[in-house]
Amino acid sequence: MKGCGKSTLMMTLFRMVEPCGGAIYIDGLDMSKIGLTDLRSRLSLVPQDPVIFSGSVRSNLDPFGQAPSDVVIWEALRQAGIDELVRSLGSGLDSSIQEGGNNLSAGQRQLLCMARALLRSSRILVLDEATSNVDSASDGLIQRTIRTAFADCTVLTIAHRLHTIVDADRVMVLDQGELLEFDSPARLMGLPGGIFRGLVEEASRQHAAPSDKSDEASA
Repeated sequence: MKGCGKSTLMMTLFRMVEPCGGAIYIDGLDMSKIGLTDLRSRLSLVPQDPVIFSGSVRSNLDPFGQAPSDVVIWEALRQAGIDELVRSLGSGLDSSIQEGGNNLSAGQRQLLCMARALLRSSRILVLDEATSNVDSASDGLIQRTIRTAFADCTVLTIAHRLHTIVDADRVMVLDQGELLEFDSPARLMGLPGGIFRGLVEEASRQHAAPSDKSDEASA
């Protein structure tokens, strides 16, 4: 929902804006007391429209040449599930990437961004509608990468596709900057008249509607 506060929460986490009250703690540390370089070096963002630069695979993953070796870069690509794709481009890590990643699919661009986050050893990954522009096959691959490669990280997912958060440990339901519900998906689904439950049920009805019409047409 627009205006619910998700973008403000994300900007506050990266300290692009400073909170006017309250505090955010990461592993018991007040985030406002951490240096910006130290804080942001532990955070990664995969947005709805991934940021891809013209250049090479290497320059997209490691623009400042900080990776200790090519082996580490290839491992990040393997964990993201796109190492074979990079090999197929012909020149390995030096393969050309067009401006905006136009020689890659939407799903491949997202996975490249995830490989970049893995290479940075990010402890917190923010996914901002990261699968909203990809097909179902790419969506499935991205979800698998999140569950395996980022299993030891904190993953914050901003999503309208509710199936992307059904395996989450906790779900936050925000509206106009207020936290309305916060619990595991299973417990929220068990709340009669709950907001999250209502959203899931509405999404299920919308998903089932096309098949129902198809059945009527074929009858």
